[in-house]
Amino acid sequence: MNDTVFDSKGFLATLTEAPGVYRMLAADGAVLYVGKAKNLKKRVSSYFQKTGHSPRIALMLQQVAGMETTATRSEAEALILENTLIKKLKPKYNILFRDDKSYAYIGLSGGEFPRLFYHRGSFEKKSRYFGPFPSGLAVREAIQLIQKTFLLRTCEEAVFAHRSRPCLLHQIHRCKAPCVGLVAAADYAADVKLAELFLKGRHGEVIEKLTAQMETAAAALHFEQAAALRDQIKALQAVLHRQYVSSTKDADVDIIAAVVERGELCVNLAMVRGGLHLGDRTHFPQANVEASAAEGLAAFLEQHYADHEKPPRLILDPWPLEEVPASLHCGPAKNEMERAWLEMALNNARLALTARRQATARAGGRLEALRLALDLPEPPRRIECFDISHTMGEGTVASCVVCVDGAMKKGDYRRFNIAGITPGDDYAAMRQALTRRYEKVSSGETAPPDLVLIDGGKGQHAVAREVFAELGLGDLPSIGVAKGEERKPGRETLFVHGRPEPLELAMDNAGFHLIQEIRDEAHRFAIVGHRARRAKARGRSALEDVAGIGPTRRRSLLAHFGGLDGVKAATVEDLCRISGISRKLAEAIHKQLHD
Repeated sequence: MNDTVFDSKGFLATLTEAPGVYRMLAADGAVLYVGKAKNLKKRVSSYFQKTGHSPRIALMLQQVAGMETTATRSEAEALILENTLIKKLKPKYNILFRDDKSYAYIGLSGGEFPRLFYHRGSFEKKSRYFGPFPSGLAVREAIQLIQKTFLLRTCEEAVFAHRSRPCLLHQIHRCKAPCVGLVAAADYAADVKLAELFLKGRHGEVIEKLTAQMETAAAALHFEQAAALRDQIKALQAVLHRQYVSSTKDADVDIIAAVVERGELCVNLAMVRGGLHLGDRTHFPQANVEASAAEGLAAFLEQHYADHEKPPRLILDPWPLEEVPASLHCGPAKNEMERAWLEMALNNARLALTARRQATARAGGRLEALRLALDLPEPPRRIECFDISHTMGEGTVASCVVCVDGAMKKGDYRRFNIAGITPGDDYAAMRQALTRRYEKVSSGETAPPDLVLIDGGKGQHAVAREVFAELGLGDLPSIGVAKGEERKPGRETLFVHGRPEPLELAMDNAGFHLIQEIRDEAHRFAIVGHRARRAKARGRSALEDVAGIGPTRRRSLLAHFGGLDGVKAATVEDLCRISGISRKLAEAIHKQLHD
């Protein structure tokens, strides 16, 4: 409870009626809440002059010891500032939605023969982007359809620039092979234009244009061309008719529904582009906060659309909301089609909440079973697991995967490239990885886990205990997970710190299943890292070891000869013909590649 009385009446008297952002502060200066307002005086006054607040807001107001405001020139500026401050400060009473994965887009590159590609992340000025799509699957399905219908290339620029004959995609009628001049630039541009129209949702216009082209080709007795156009039209119409719900209008709409069940909030975002329902994605707050569906929906709108210059029309449930950003065109469902979309979004939000509760209950059961099996005082909330991977000592990588509250937390995973040890010395590799990880714990930089798993037998676990003792972490609980007979899953032996004898749990023990799952994930993560490191080492161009060959000359050589094999096959005379390559340098290159 706050012992400092906040003089709300005096503070309200000083407020401006301009738009802006307000910050509620606790007695220790911590930011409790960040909000935006069209009118700062009216919005902030509503907290202290009205009653009937939600439990979350009422509890927050009891802790307010001070407030700060920032006036802005417009509500739009206030929205941007609010979103920035929320992301930076992570206030306790804001409903924060984590979006670890950016939305997927379809891209068309620039140039004479644009490339069709899958994209996530920041945009490049030279390319055009269409979306967003709610999932990678929706993007890939759209790309496959466009590729099949319009035969646009999908190859990387480096491949496209150095093809000497058509690739397999041309042979299976998925590309017109512009790389080797099998399609005129004007014809390819026409296909790109149709693909753009389709991606913008103007499906009817695309089909009309293709139909007109088909009729023209047939009238000119170009029956093969007419048949190809007919197949394109069929492919497009089949996809349009296959949609579960579609609109007669080429509508771009986002459907957003918020549901609260048993104190848990879920917001579901469904996307309709060009009248086609592309799927949905569920969002949960970062922390469990008691909030109404309307509060959750309002928080999601402000955070999700802060960076959207031209968001589509929004259909919201619950509706109406007290405050909606002025930049958003929002409303309730207006017709049967929109009501069907909204009901789907609501149902999927409920299903997501049910699945989340079931997963939480299952995770809690497994953690409790593990606690009982290991005789721990509390269920281990954070578990870290280490594994080593290499090939005959080459490319050694150690993995550290993390399980929090019974679920894998991929954002906390780490890999350690091991160096300076005898190749194949797994003990030394494990020692190096554990030392690098737990030095930060020993120094107080990071908090210790509740349990450490070591993928390995008694020896590997002994190394771990030595490292922990050296770092002053001798009380850290740990287990060595040794593979059983014939390395079969389910026959693992556990070497538990503090127990004189190995522990073997029943195959149906829920805690044992959790250990297996975490260990398998550590193994997978280590192998992926090892393979990437090995491939990088093996694929490292020998040209990098030649004095005088920098990135520009290296790219020039590889491009001219079509790769490292081509450079190896070149004679000294061949190498000398490349701009910037002297005979002395050519001889050095040849020697490096053939010694």
